[in-house]
Amino acid sequence: MRTTHVQYAAKAFVLAGAFAVITLHSAATLAAASGTISGTIKVDGTVPKGKAIDMSKEPSCAAKHPTPITTEQVMAGTGGNTLENVVVYISAGLQGSNFPMRTEPVTIEQNGCQYKPHMIVLQVNEDMKVVNSDQTSHNIHPMPKQNTEWNKSQPAGAPPIDAKFTTQEVGIPVKCNIHPWMRSYISVFNHPFFAVSDKDGKFTIKNVPPGTYTVSSWQETLGTQTTQVTVAAGQTAAATFTYKTR
Repeated sequence: MRTTHVQYAAKAFVLAGAFAVITLHSAATLAAASGTISGTIKVDGTVPKGKAIDMSKEPSCAAKHPTPITTEQVMAGTGGNTLENVVVYISAGLQGSNFPMRTEPVTIEQNGCQYKPHMIVLQVNEDMKVVNSDQTSHNIHPMPKQNTEWNKSQPAGAPPIDAKFTTQEVGIPVKCNIHPWMRSYISVFNHPFFAVSDKDGKFTIKNVPPGTYTVSSWQETLGTQTTQVTVAAGQTAAATFTYKTR
């Protein structure tokens, strides 16, 4: 007896449903067997104000900022006693090296003659796209010490630039050779257990295997701090970092 197109479609539907169930079960199993690291980046002292940026020589970018912008070396979080844009990551204690690649797209956008986001985090060999959303040309120039240095021009309307980094490295400075005020940082890890503090100074690292780890935070001006946490399955381990300013 011949199998009809309807029967093929029915079998495909059943297989797709089974795959979805398996995927959901695997995700639930992973979540139950792992833990979370969560915390806040605090600051003890006054956060220095950024310097005003003069974009008068690039009017198309200046027009995107009705309120003049400032440099972003140290960004105070909500309330003024926390810090935004701090990279947090597991720096020691992980076992093995076969970690899953993240699925979120990594994009660094040039918009209003600023790099967005200011802090880019990704895994070794993870795809990164560089997008120019401005009406002017840019020249993106990462300056790593462990990876290969490169710089590429990207005129207005040009397609995205695809890039990868092959070696773990924290805090790769990025500049634009055309607009000297443009600055960002790229951090590359050989695992997926990292985060960047948000506007409230908070961060969360999910799906961490149970164990005891050294967790580090890196701020482009204030440097690196470390702490130790123990993660249990299904639990959240707290990690707090406090930077002192003058």
